[in-house]
Amino acid sequence: MAAADVMMDSAGFLALWDGADEHQAAALSLHAELLRKRRRFLTTEYVVDETVTLLLVRHSHEAAVDFLDTIERSEALRLEWIGPDRFHAAGKLFRKHKDKEWSFTDCVSFATMHELQIRDAFTTNRHFKQAGFVPLLKA
Repeated sequence: MAAADVMMDSAGFLALWDGADEHQAAALSLHAELLRKRRRFLTTEYVVDETVTLLLVRHSHEAAVDFLDTIERSEALRLEWIGPDRFHAAGKLFRKHKDKEWSFTDCVSFATMHELQIRDAFTTNRHFKQAGFVPLLKA
């Protein structure tokens, strides 16, 4: 059932991964709760790319590689490859919402969430709420 799926965003990954993130305690608690409830996590390669880059810039190459290795080994996370259709849907969203400060990666997530009928996002990013989704972490 798609309602059980949770889209992971880079803000959510950083909250879990970065000990200096102000949302880490809440993120760890929520993540554990969602796992207990057997919620399924997914993300896109665009979000993984964004997170790896942020960890590289903010921390180190080692932190970025550790994250990437964890993602590649994870059985609790499904990686959704966007492909041409989602890429074009994301482009349409990005072009249409010029009044927003949504990144293209956000639009890729939104297009994927629309297609897969996912409502919840593991993020503090307010853009998800603007797009009609439910950010599960409070900013």
